[in-house]
Amino acid sequence: MKAVVIREFGPPEVLHLERDFPDPTAAPGEVTIAVHAVSVNRTLDLAVRAGTYVAPIRLPHIPGVDPSGVIRALGEGVTERHIGERVVTLPWRTRPQGPLDALGIQHLGGYAELVRVPAKATAPIPDGLDFATATVVARHAPQAFNLLRDRAQLKSGEWVLVMGAAGGLGSAGVQVAKLLGARVIAAAGAPARVAAALGLGADYGIDYVRQELTAEVLRITDGHGVNVVFENIADPLLFAQAFRAIARHGRLVTAGSHGGGTVPLDVQRLYLYQIAVMGSIGFTEFDVAFALKEAAAGRLRVLIDRVLPLAQAAEAHRLVASRALSGKVVLDPTLE
Repeated sequence: MKAVVIREFGPPEVLHLERDFPDPTAAPGEVTIAVHAVSVNRTLDLAVRAGTYVAPIRLPHIPGVDPSGVIRALGEGVTERHIGERVVTLPWRTRPQGPLDALGIQHLGGYAELVRVPAKATAPIPDGLDFATATVVARHAPQAFNLLRDRAQLKSGEWVLVMGAAGGLGSAGVQVAKLLGARVIAAAGAPARVAAALGLGADYGIDYVRQELTAEVLRITDGHGVNVVFENIADPLLFAQAFRAIARHGRLVTAGSHGGGTVPLDVQRLYLYQIAVMGSIGFTEFDVAFALKEAAAGRLRVLIDRVLPLAQAAEAHRLVASRALSGKVVLDPTLE
């Protein structure tokens, strides 16, 4: 099969398109999928390629944690799926609440024409939903539901500050927060990205490159601050500013660290304001199905900057690293 293969860690140029990589064969309980879309993720793809990801990566390796496509073959014992079915894949091969055991990390991923995954780690794509949109929805929206509804226990009428609001997870957070009845402040690093988040339903926008984040949040909320910060950057400066914008009894939830991952924590404010800080990578299978249904009905949208063929995987990594895009980059192995 055609696949983008990493045989050494390094810059985007280590992503090589190979046209004779061995086809995967579905083992018992697995399915083989003909891939039609897989997104490019800053941490789970770029860090894996660079060799800086927290988990060890065995070479040669194929990146790609969230492929979607059409089932090509069924392994022994698979009855819940059928050949020709359109499906998304879930990165967790085991239970999504447990330790990460994922495509594109411990297992060969979706930058390829074919990928094999456990049948239980797939979900059907509703009619009318294209592969690129389904991939991005399944990758980020269930996580946003977990963070905001389950971890932060967000209530209708509360204030939410969404960081990186035009990114994959951030844009999902904006929309999930609105579905839960919150008042949303979208923070992003460029006017176009702020505008994109406002277009998804955010009530207010802040350009945290040109505006002081804490001051703007306090101005918008009449000095109250936000009840919840939806954080997925972990940039030392921005994290500290967002943390100072949290109201008493507020919560900060996070599932991202592409801004560095090590941040200062104002412990005095933490205990005086009785703030809770929670990280999570979990979600439920129900959330996956619900998010896909909402997307098919037009009530949940994604920001996709462009779709590229596998041959442009290195360029896709450079574009994502530039932080200049408003939306996801998606690879489509069916494109030449």
